[in-house]
Amino acid sequence: MYCIIEEIVQKVKSSMGEISIKINIADRVYPLKVNMEEEEIIRRAAKLINDRIKEYQENYAVRDKQDLLSMAVLHYATSSLKAEKKVTVEDTDIAEKVYQLDHLLSEFFSK
Repeated sequence: MYCIIEEIVQKVKSSMGEISIKINIADRVYPLKVNMEEEEIIRRAAKLINDRIKEYQENYAVRDKQDLLSMAVLHYATSSLKAEKKVTVEDTDIAEKVYQLDHLLSEFFSK
């Protein structure tokens, strides 16, 4: 009995704050259920995709929506991987600087 009540409570908690929205990407509407906190991010992401598609339509002789979507996905996946790599490199640089500082402080205080 307690397990059933706990399961119901979890379902109620997960449904709280969830809203239904409609997102338009490449002239197609997608109904989604999202957490309220994510709505703005999802709408901004859809706008970025649509803006990128529009840019490709205006600058290239591509009209097929599938091709435009594929080009947009490639653009954003590449950007994501570059950002991920940059963060990794920066984390490594910071870790190296912390190690050097720790070494200097250890030498200073051991005198």
